[in-house]
Amino acid sequence: MTSVLFTQNPLMEVNVMKVGVEQTPIIVIDNFATNLDDIKKFAKSQAVYTPDTDTLYPGIRSPLPEPYIIKLLQAIYQPLYGIYGIDLSKRLKPLNSFFSLLTLPPEDLHLLQRMPHFDTNNQYCFAVLHYLSNGQHGGTGLYRHKPTQFERITDKRYEHYINSAKQFIQTNGEPAQGYITTSTDHFEKYYEVKYKPNRLVIYPSNLLHSVNVDKERDL
Repeated sequence: MTSVLFTQNPLMEVNVMKVGVEQTPIIVIDNFATNLDDIKKFAKSQAVYTPDTDTLYPGIRSPLPEPYIIKLLQAIYQPLYGIYGIDLSKRLKPLNSFFSLLTLPPEDLHLLQRMPHFDTNNQYCFAVLHYLSNGQHGGTGLYRHKPTQFERITDKRYEHYINSAKQFIQTNGEPAQGYITTSTDHFEKYYEVKYKPNRLVIYPSNLLHSVNVDKERDL
């Protein structure tokens, strides 16, 4: 096992899209690593998976090895700072870095797991996804909250969004049992990042989003 677990691909393909009404930049990098063999071997043979008790992630997780995290941050920090206009005085700090496997059946989902979510309302927090598995799997859907028209939940929007979402559910009932994969009366799906092995996806963590789960392929 190598110390860094992957090597950055000099021929990676970087695309930046501005999505939604709010024109939020998201970064999609294809062919990110030259080879995924070492990190996948680590995930299969050395990672220890347990249920996530700190968040509502519907599956099991194992901490990522530190050398992988360091190497990844070294590869993305320059485009991240430039695209999102982040002051260079702010330092990168990895949080909640895991291998993640979806395992929870649709019929067992909690109310909040059946709706799009945001990870935090901190404007300087970003989600970074590295798709490792071969085959066709569900990507990530981005959603707009219809009653408020919010796509990102900021500090100023948080209370209004929570109250509006609660009121909608009280009036119209809970969302259908199962993973949300398309538009509903409550949320509009306006963009989808497709799954592709060795694709790296970066977006602000306060975007409303949800994984597009096909229970036959993804669980």
